[in-house]
Amino acid sequence: MTTTRFEKIALGIAGVTALGIGAFILAAPQAFYASYGITLDNNVNLLSELRAPASGLAAFGLLMLAGIVREKLSQVSIVAALTVFLAFPAGRLVRFIVDGMPSGNILGALVVELAIAGLCLVAFRRRLAPLNRDGRHATVA
Repeated sequence: MTTTRFEKIALGIAGVTALGIGAFILAAPQAFYASYGITLDNNVNLLSELRAPASGLAAFGLLMLAGIVREKLSQVSIVAALTVFLAFPAGRLVRFIVDGMPSGNILGALVVELAIAGLCLVAFRRRLAPLNRDGRHATVA
């Protein structure tokens, strides 16, 4: 299935966001987390634990962007975008229930993540539709 222009735009927004956040955390975790009102000390173990998933997020961002230019990677790029941008807000919502309400900056991040998740769900809805008996996707309104 050919990637539509709208799907490419969604992959671009998701990819740039994931790559940007991941790269920022990798390069300057103290500055990144300070923007959320979180102060990090120079604990090498903590910084390592923060940078490890950040590198994964950056890699997923690159994969999302690769799906724009390499049609063969589009399906895995779409799965990556949906996984990242559905998992992050889901995790935050669970944490809100368990830990209580976070700062406004964290809520702002949730809003951005939900917006990108919504964009991805709309952009990729035809790929998420069940298959008919003939192997074609059912139409989605």
